[in-house]
Amino acid sequence: MRMTRMDNIVIYSCHSRALRLFVLIMHELVKRIIELRDRVERAWRIMRADEKKAKIIELQHAMSLPGFWSDQNKAKAVGQLVSDLENEVGAWEKLRREVLDLLEIAELDEKDKDVSLREETEKQLSVMEKAFEKLEFTLLFNGKYDAEPALVAIHAGAGGTDAQDWAEMLLRMYLRFCEKQGWKTQILNLSAGGEAGVKSVVFEALGNNCYGYLKAEAGVHRLVRISPFDAEKMRHTSFALVEVLPLMAESAAITIKPEELRIDVFRSGGKGGQSVNTTDSAVRITHLPTNIVVACQNERSQMQNKEKAMRVLQAKLQRYYEAEQEEEKQRLRGEFTEAAWGNQARSYVIHPYKMVKDHRTGFETTNPEAVLDGDLIQFIEAYLRKEAGK
Repeated sequence: MRMTRMDNIVIYSCHSRALRLFVLIMHELVKRIIELRDRVERAWRIMRADEKKAKIIELQHAMSLPGFWSDQNKAKAVGQLVSDLENEVGAWEKLRREVLDLLEIAELDEKDKDVSLREETEKQLSVMEKAFEKLEFTLLFNGKYDAEPALVAIHAGAGGTDAQDWAEMLLRMYLRFCEKQGWKTQILNLSAGGEAGVKSVVFEALGNNCYGYLKAEAGVHRLVRISPFDAEKMRHTSFALVEVLPLMAESAAITIKPEELRIDVFRSGGKGGQSVNTTDSAVRITHLPTNIVVACQNERSQMQNKEKAMRVLQAKLQRYYEAEQEEEKQRLRGEFTEAAWGNQARSYVIHPYKMVKDHRTGFETTNPEAVLDGDLIQFIEAYLRKEAGK
């Protein structure tokens, strides 16, 4: 069949429109890639990636020096820090390199008008944009102690056995969250409840940005449910207080004078081996000027428990002195208000309906079971974005 001149004009016109559409689409793709590149570069500067790369080299050099591994605890802490920094910087470095490579390819495709590669370029860009959104969340951890390990204390409040059971539920929730983050945890001190649950418990979380994440959990947590300990199956409200403190490195820890301390030893309770339950291995330290008391009974030796207890005391004193300074600033500005037990951070309702609501951010979900199984990231992100004013 012979093609007429009109047929050729129509074909050329269709081809021309398709080409113009392709050029327009590729131009928008290139524009999106450039915007992503600029966002990645801003993030690179905000997170001080070049400084962190220099820190990695410095620490790796220190790890190669003779005698570095003589102090096992310190060596492990430094090794973990290097690993965390390498993972953080490496993820941004990988994304930065991939975005630049994609931009180069897209600009060539735009010039060569290679239609076959447009869909692949768009798919790769979407993957990179999602990767950026995930990494961008880590930029919220810019607080003074956000990168430090965390010390978490849970105290049962009003509500008797129900409150003690609630404290144990919170402990499980946080341990599950830490497990999902790939962090190491260790219970330092636990006071068991009479019938069920715990009266109080203290544990440490070791990993990247532990305090940055977990600081969002500090405050009073309220539970509303049908009590499993009530024969009449009445609805009960229970409270628990969660404290979160950063565990600073030894170089950053405050100095404590020996004469300011009273140290008591006692026999550990609860589960444990023979050396735990039959010797005075547990340690209680009282800081006399502030009357702050800490205890540790999880380790098998008195020396290990004393070292752990001192770290907990240092964290508590750091917060104590910072809180004093902040209260004084608030008084000078005329803004001081006393912290009260009723200042609830979050409510968990299991009956008569299902809901978990954070009163500080307004974020809520109708799936309390998932939250109590450690699904906390949305609550934490909402809190951190609110604190950052985003």
